[in-house]
Amino acid sequence: MTDEGQPDKLDTLYPVGEKQPERVRTRHGRLLGDLTLDNLLAEHVTASDFGITAEGLRLQAAIAEQAGRPNLAQNLRRGAELVEIPDDVLLEIYERLRPGRAHSAGALWAMADRLRRTYGAEETARLIEEAAAVYERRGIFDRRI
Repeated sequence: MTDEGQPDKLDTLYPVGEKQPERVRTRHGRLLGDLTLDNLLAEHVTASDFGITAEGLRLQAAIAEQAGRPNLAQNLRRGAELVEIPDDVLLEIYERLRPGRAHSAGALWAMADRLRRTYGAEETARLIEEAAAVYERRGIFDRRI
């Protein structure tokens, strides 16, 4: 809502699944309305159809950006990148970002470089580089919390 009590652009477009379900597609191109128990039991859709897609997150990021919510848009773009990264790599990132787990900023910078090169995950790589700088400044590499 705006200060005047009017809905802002984000309120009318987001969340996309509720406000514009025709724009939401599954990994296999199915419409949101196709995600029913009957279709699952009949094997017309699979369990993987129920997960969020990078495309869906990028669409929501564009709406957030248009609505003047750059931080939300950035988080949604990062989420779109993470959808494309294998779970074992995500767990490795999580483990290394825990304070005291990476022993140097270089380890985090190497991880950021790998995410950029292998997965095109620019937003996530920048976040890890930012964490490396903060950890270095605070001496978090030297101690385990």
